[in-house]
Amino acid sequence: MSRIGKMPIAIPAGVDFKLSGGNNVVVKGPNGTLSRELHGDMIIKVDGSTVTVERPSEQKLHKSLHGLTRTLIANMVDGVTSGFSKQLDINGVGYRAQKQGKKLVLTLGYSHPVEMEEPDGITIDVPAPNQIIVKGADKQLVGHVASKIREKRPPEPYKGKGIKYSDERIRRKEGKAGAKKK
Repeated sequence: MSRIGKMPIAIPAGVDFKLSGGNNVVVKGPNGTLSRELHGDMIIKVDGSTVTVERPSEQKLHKSLHGLTRTLIANMVDGVTSGFSKQLDINGVGYRAQKQGKKLVLTLGYSHPVEMEEPDGITIDVPAPNQIIVKGADKQLVGHVASKIREKRPPEPYKGKGIKYSDERIRRKEGKAGAKKK
């Protein structure tokens, strides 16, 4: 039995959980509404303020979907209650970010500024010129937007210049062996 899949999911007060035919899950909470169509083979049961996920058989597909389905539902409940966030740091001389309305404008050493539109359901904060915080209720969308921002200038291993996650560690490389430092 899946250790993650068999754990019940507690639904906090103020969160509306709806399950319709075909395993279509809709979760409403203070941070918004999330909906997702889950695999039809999984058995989702709602008992008052708890949700449990069961698998119909011991097939390999059902075993792998068991924990995944439970985690997706738990992430939806967490997202509409507390939300998710990713923090990005910008390193490099002249590299900076700023917010102009719903646009994120990045100056990353290119001949032009890089502009990114803020997608629906996501808020991008720039508390400092070298810091970006991506927030939202959908964990997958938050990670996707953060990776798209990081993709504009990934960190390089020699000087560490670029955009990196705040908890990411860059493996640094040594420069040329024969070069003299002044």
